[in-house]
Amino acid sequence: MSITYIQPERLTAYTDIYTDDVLAALEALAPYNEKQKALMYARNVRRAERIRTNASLDFLDPDKRIGDTNLTVKEARAGDFEGSTIPADLNQQWIQGTGPAAKPNSPLDSSIRNVAYALLSGADGWMFDGEDALGQINAMSLDNQRNLKLAIHRDSLFLKVAEQVSTEMNKWSLDFLGKEIISDWENQLDFTTIIFRARGLHLDDRHITMDSGESFSASIADMVLYVVNNYEQLTKQGRSIILYLPKIQTADEASFWNELLVALENHLSLPVGTIKAYVLVEQLEAAFQLMEIRAALSPHFVGFNTGRWDYINSVADALAGDGGFVNPNIESISMTYAYMAAYEDRVRQAVNTPDRNGNFALWQGGMEPNIPVGSPKGVEESMAKALKGAQREQQAGASGKWVAHWKMVHIVRPTWEKVGEQNQLGKSFGSLDYSDTAAEKLIELTSAPRTIRGARNLLSVALQYGNAFLQGFQAVALKPADFFSNEDILYLMEDMATGEIRVSVLWEWIHKHGELTEADAHLNLEAGDSFSELVFTLLLDEEYEKLLQADNKDVFDESKNTTLPIARMIVERFVLSEIKAPWYIDLLNLNLNNTDFETAKERVNMYYTELKTTGTRFTANPDLLQTT
Repeated sequence: MSITYIQPERLTAYTDIYTDDVLAALEALAPYNEKQKALMYARNVRRAERIRTNASLDFLDPDKRIGDTNLTVKEARAGDFEGSTIPADLNQQWIQGTGPAAKPNSPLDSSIRNVAYALLSGADGWMFDGEDALGQINAMSLDNQRNLKLAIHRDSLFLKVAEQVSTEMNKWSLDFLGKEIISDWENQLDFTTIIFRARGLHLDDRHITMDSGESFSASIADMVLYVVNNYEQLTKQGRSIILYLPKIQTADEASFWNELLVALENHLSLPVGTIKAYVLVEQLEAAFQLMEIRAALSPHFVGFNTGRWDYINSVADALAGDGGFVNPNIESISMTYAYMAAYEDRVRQAVNTPDRNGNFALWQGGMEPNIPVGSPKGVEESMAKALKGAQREQQAGASGKWVAHWKMVHIVRPTWEKVGEQNQLGKSFGSLDYSDTAAEKLIELTSAPRTIRGARNLLSVALQYGNAFLQGFQAVALKPADFFSNEDILYLMEDMATGEIRVSVLWEWIHKHGELTEADAHLNLEAGDSFSELVFTLLLDEEYEKLLQADNKDVFDESKNTTLPIARMIVERFVLSEIKAPWYIDLLNLNLNNTDFETAKERVNMYYTELKTTGTRFTANPDLLQTT
């Protein structure tokens, strides 16, 4: 008897994705759904208690057992565990590109171009995103899986599209770089290591429920669909099966991911450790438990990634109850900013701590969001900034970094290419410190601007991102409205992480009475004045009006009376609510495929009522629940 339910129209339309083997694996792993819900409940309780008491985060008790493993925290920190060796196709990952394998509302031959761009880009690896950068309207998560499967299996349609795309890419590179970047497109397809990022444990799938009607873990759904559909072909091609695991907060959650990986490997009769996993260090709690997370995921774990945007958001959220912790303008929070530098330092120390067999792990640096499109001056300045950031990370010990667009691959990759080292495994950056001082550094603030200009940037992009998300674009090129006509200011590739941090910081500035560091004549504000609800409301009106007046290029005209008003309502509700919502994406997910403003208000009200009365998040797809 089935214990999962999938919408019949999805089953019918995606028989190539919901194969018999996939359905059997979903059934085999469905019993883990209950534990996923329990872990998320514990996460919510822990967060609420921390906010209520203003409790500080701390390192774990050395005698604590990690999840359902037999390992203690003390053993993990000492490297007393059987880690994973790095597979051959991950030894050199100078540049990893990121982005989804599908486009919203696009026919297959257009949508699958995303995969062709990625695999022809010259990136050492490409993280095909099922989470922050993948739109979730309609059946995009399934389109994403279909496009990947077709590409991995070298379907004739994909090969036809790839040949066309290679010509277009060479035309651009001749104009911009003065050379072609693809000499043999068919061979080039085999160069890039394929990696898939599943959705985090905090999200539910939009097409599957338990037969009882309970929402179903998006993590389980994504992992099963990707691995089961592709493991045989990847193995046949001599490729590894590699996942990126996002939004892990604790070693116990990492241990649960390990259980899922082992369960799937056992179901498919694969040796334990066949599936490899990077962990995105995107959460402040995780920075306190790095070795414990690494040990909990052995023998699957291969490396950490330092993602800037999500991490800033997690720091703001974890310290929501601390009235003295107020972030500056996000432009000031670079990877060298106080608490960010401490976080990066811990990551590089953790990967360079040997396990029982002397194995080290990889460190993949953070995202480069720039795109080389704009005025010559703007492109030159932005590319110089991008190269400076890459050089800093290479010198800091990263084995590579991320870029958000294929055009950036050949611009940034030479930073590692010139050095020539495959990776930076085993370099010495000191030992991890678990003292009170080390804990304090992870939340250290230093003096930096907090301005109305910074607030406008936060608000404008938060509104635009929410609107783009509801239109189906979770990865989109954006910049503040005041710079739409200024080609010296380049658009940046933004995903859900950048949306999250913008509303979190605005919430923080209002509810913690953040003091402005500069005067603003337009609003008649002086340095030292607080960023108030009134100031926010005035800025909201002004920034929203700019978007209504913007060209279709920057704000889709068809969105101005549909999704843009809903995005404004969600941003306003999030920022002004006394109860801080854990995730901006929760409120956006509730309104996917919905353009009715009153329905959107009802759903947002429902979310906050649930959060206030029970302390839990409503994460199910409301449309799906109506059909089950």
